Amino acid sequence: MKTLIKSATIINSGSKHHGLVRDIYIDRGKIIQIGKNLSVDKATIINIPQTFVSSGWIDLRANFREPGHEYKENLESGAKAAKRGGFSKVVLMPSTTPTVNYKSQVDFIINRSKSLSVKLLPAGALTQGMKSEQLSEMFDMYSAGAVAFTDDKLAVGTELMTRALDYTSNFGGCVMSFPMDFGIILGGMMHEGPTSTSMGVKGIPSAAEEISLQRDIELLRYTNGRLHVSLISTTKSVDIIRKAKKEGLNITCAIAAHQLYFTDEDLKTFDSNFKVLPPYRSKEDRKSLINGLKDGTIDAICSDHCPEDIEHKVREFQDAEFGISSIETTFCSAFTALEKYLTLEEIVNKLNAGPAKVLGISSSKIEEGNEADLTVFTISQNTTFDRQSWQSRSYNSPFIGKELRGRIIPVD
Repeated sequence: MKTLIKSATIINSGSKHHGLVRDIYIDRGKIIQIGKNLSVDKATIINIPQTFVSSGWIDLRANFREPGHEYKENLESGAKAAKRGGFSKVVLMPSTTPTVNYKSQVDFIINRSKSLSVKLLPAGALTQGMKSEQLSEMFDMYSAGAVAFTDDKLAVGTELMTRALDYTSNFGGCVMSFPMDFGIILGGMMHEGPTSTSMGVKGIPSAAEEISLQRDIELLRYTNGRLHVSLISTTKSVDIIRKAKKEGLNITCAIAAHQLYFTDEDLKTFDSNFKVLPPYRSKEDRKSLINGLKDGTIDAICSDHCPEDIEHKVREFQDAEFGISSIETTFCSAFTALEKYLTLEEIVNKLNAGPAKVLGISSSKIEEGNEADLTVFTISQNTTFDRQSWQSRSYNSPFIGKELRGRIIPVD
């Protein structure tokens, strides 16, 4: 139970040790001592070149499928996958069977996570049964510990989105939106552009995202509520968020790590593991996402973990479900894509301080006597993701078989 991390650079702006190379002694989940040349009897020693320690990372968007579809993922396997990815807290989408509509369901997830390796933060359904017919019991769920309200990737009507933003503003609740006008998609399967045309595949136009995003921002302005845009993917969406922030609206946004690594050109093989929503966009869009991270328009990087079993994923491209099992690869894929553009501290901040800001919680401090809510990783080693070491129950990932930069170091 004793762990001694040797010669690690601390990335934690709220700590007096920020930017320093220190040894960290951990015992029974507490930081016992931080210093130089520490020695601890009978401790597990972590001594790897270019090791870094930050406050624990927070994933703002993941599906663990329990209850209802445990064969794709359950809370235990999802927690193991999250830990391998470096996360200590995970916001769970409410799109289970049944959906998370009531206080009792929020209680179940919170209590269940007490025995797991990561802390689960449930998001409640925005509408009852995620059917966009009437609002859910949002205040009751908020009182029980729900951190946000969303219908995941389903459409929410304008009237209900207005009422949700207005209602949650009374108690400080956060509405998470997924900007996508499904009336424009009409069977689209990938980014609409030259690649989709050459492949003969129905495209998803950028406008489908941007029109929906504009609507939600107008409703936010009208209600003076709080909105987190959980996923964006286009150049214009970045510009729209940037303008809304300059206006002073209470808005935050995130992107999925895999959007930084792949583009629509990667779908030329018709591999259904590349079929995600929002779709991988153009190289120009990816460049805009990187610029949005750099200038602070985009607050956080999330996994958008969507595990799917073989029956729903290994099919003809047009019939396969959208989604990627990605919580294990989030940091390595983001770091591989971003290391030439952002500093390591900037990347890490998008995984902890940024998500903490979105949720309105404090990021943990690396100080003696505090809980060891830490993520330990190295950039001196790479990670090859294979099925043997995969922790998720589902293997729908184009990263399996790839070598990516960086490695998460497990600390028990």
